[in-house]
Amino acid sequence: MKLEEYLEKTAEDVDIELFRLFGSAPGELNKASAYLLLAGGKRLRPAVVMLAADIIKKGCARELLPAAIALEVTHTFTLVHDDIMDDDSQRRGVQTVHCKWDMPTAILAGDVLYAEAFELIIKCIAESDAKVLSVDILARTCVDICQGQHEDMSFETRDDVLDYEYIDMVGKKTGKLYAAAAAIGGTLAGGDVKQVQALHDWGYFSGIAFQIQDDLIDLMTTTDKSGKDQGSDLSEGKQTIVAIKAREAGLDLSKFRKPDLSEAEIKEAIDMLEKAGVIADVRKTAQDYVTRAKDMLTALPECEERRLLSEITDYFVTRGF
Repeated sequence: MKLEEYLEKTAEDVDIELFRLFGSAPGELNKASAYLLLAGGKRLRPAVVMLAADIIKKGCARELLPAAIALEVTHTFTLVHDDIMDDDSQRRGVQTVHCKWDMPTAILAGDVLYAEAFELIIKCIAESDAKVLSVDILARTCVDICQGQHEDMSFETRDDVLDYEYIDMVGKKTGKLYAAAAAIGGTLAGGDVKQVQALHDWGYFSGIAFQIQDDLIDLMTTTDKSGKDQGSDLSEGKQTIVAIKAREAGLDLSKFRKPDLSEAEIKEAIDMLEKAGVIADVRKTAQDYVTRAKDMLTALPECEERRLLSEITDYFVTRGF
């Protein structure tokens, strides 16, 4: 099966289950919680859970669909809160939750999703010990995500953030959730320590590459195509890998740090970065993490699912353009 077909089929299955679980929940808070969750998305983290499970035990992924849903719910919880902190107005082509409702409702909506994720893992058809370990993995991951988000915000007050600090931050903020998706899938399927560690490390390095690509998408992809405000990182002066490498190249992006950047100003910034070789350097960094991620897969048995995981890693750094 081609990767695109697998992702489309998985997204369809996940969407059906999400609408079944969250589509008709009563009350305004439940509607706010379900709003962004049901707004679409590639459903990449659920796909990772299911592929990892089928690498370990072929055919068991359907029994672990609740865990796949749990990872998407966790991801959405982080987006709801992230949008509040960044004061973004669009996500997945729709209003963000705090803009459609209000900030207190959005905070509570994210909290509801956070709690729902743990309950979903317990509903899987798997060994009790594996479910307990999976809950532990997800809980630790949520702590890492929060720490990464706090580091991301703290970087905004600095102009001396280094590459390794950025990588550590995005490893927590993004890499750890992909690592958890793969590790939880492998754990629930009965994988041994070596297999689960390989899946975890694949997810971690892949997630770093994913976030680097996300930084490029934020800058270079239009709002209509990405569903997010183009240039929001540039406007807010966030210390992304693009900003860090621009500073190392001697570029001053401070004039772009203002609200409501025009298309012409965003294009000017992109032209500057491309001429200085910054964009190419960022893409090479992402590709280095793709290579590291794929190396982790050699510890796992060769099969179609392992091939698809490898192709997902490539997709992470080609999407959005």
